[in-house]
Amino acid sequence: MSDAGAGVGSGGRHDAVGATPPADHGVEPEDDHRVKPENVRAEALKERVYATFTGLAIVLVQLTNADHLAAGQAVIELAIGILAITAAGLAADVIAFLSAHARFPDGHEVRIMLRIAASALASAGVPVILLALAAFGVLEVETALRIVSVVYLVTLGVIAYLGVRRTRAPWWKQFLALAALMAVGLSVIIIQLVAHGH
Repeated sequence: MSDAGAGVGSGGRHDAVGATPPADHGVEPEDDHRVKPENVRAEALKERVYATFTGLAIVLVQLTNADHLAAGQAVIELAIGILAITAAGLAADVIAFLSAHARFPDGHEVRIMLRIAASALASAGVPVILLALAAFGVLEVETALRIVSVVYLVTLGVIAYLGVRRTRAPWWKQFLALAALMAVGLSVIIIQLVAHGH
């Protein structure tokens, strides 16, 4: 799913899963399994963004065929899409870890990988609930899909805004950065729409 796993050892997930602060008392850096919480949070947020983009693309494609789409089918397609991208990210983590460390991750490292993967799954929480309501007849399928697309867009916008705000850069630099992120996000959505639409 992501290049997060491939980023092991170079600012990617390895910083979260296999972070190696300076060794104490003669312990080799690679044997130090302490993890920087900010790196775990960053990787979890990255996974959530990947999954949100994927979920949005799936929902937008479903909207183009809403008249012939059953609510149950919409739920299943979205759930499978998010599960697939989450599993791909987790597999990439493990493969990258094996390559970087020449060993299997221990229990603590596996728990961190699962925590990061869970963040991607969480991105589908509200959308799945809304589509499930449509499946029970509480909402029209098209209405549910439109609401879900808005939820995804707002999620991406809030994440980008909060990220830019934390830079403490001048307002005009924050504005330019946010605009650039929105442009990149739009291009990603278009690409995924084309991919999922065929």
